[in-house]
Amino acid sequence: MPPNGNPTRERIIAAATKLFYSEGLRATSVDAVAEKAGVTKKTLYYHFQTKDELIAAYLASRDQPTLAYYERWFGETKGSTADKVRGLFRAFGKSADTPHWRGCGFLRTIAELASMPGHPAIKAGAAHKKRFEAWMTAKLADDDVRDAEKIARQIVILLDGAATVMLIHRDAAYVETAGDVAADLVAQASAARKPRLTASR
Repeated sequence: MPPNGNPTRERIIAAATKLFYSEGLRATSVDAVAEKAGVTKKTLYYHFQTKDELIAAYLASRDQPTLAYYERWFGETKGSTADKVRGLFRAFGKSADTPHWRGCGFLRTIAELASMPGHPAIKAGAAHKKRFEAWMTAKLADDDVRDAEKIARQIVILLDGAATVMLIHRDAAYVETAGDVAADLVAQASAARKPRLTASR
């Protein structure tokens, strides 16, 4: 979510982002967010009527920055489309391979709110995942990869699965392995798209 020009609101979201991501939703109180943001609880509730509204704003604020990382990692990798997909996974694995990484913020938030399917943060998380899938579909289609939509969905599954296993084992090798699988899928679809040359008689 782009800044809306209200510095107090943005400061509250920034404080909530740090606390929700590091401590979790339920463990973080509105009082803690207000204290970290340097505002009163009354001021926080002026900008966000409920904690649920604040949680949704936190997750929505991570949408474009996260997509920008993926786009940069994909674009910075040289080579074929398959190489670029592999590079995206490897860059993600490297960025996650730190003691401060707590997993995918979207997946963690959705997991904490799994019993509340109508929660606005779950809708924000689902919208983010769909935007990534649509972006990946467009990239694959631009490079003439066959079944781009299907391959993009498989990549989403591999990436989210890799993020989950990385959180369990703290080993980037799992992310790299998922990236190899994703790259193979793209390479096979790319090869299938190319017309076969027949020998002239």
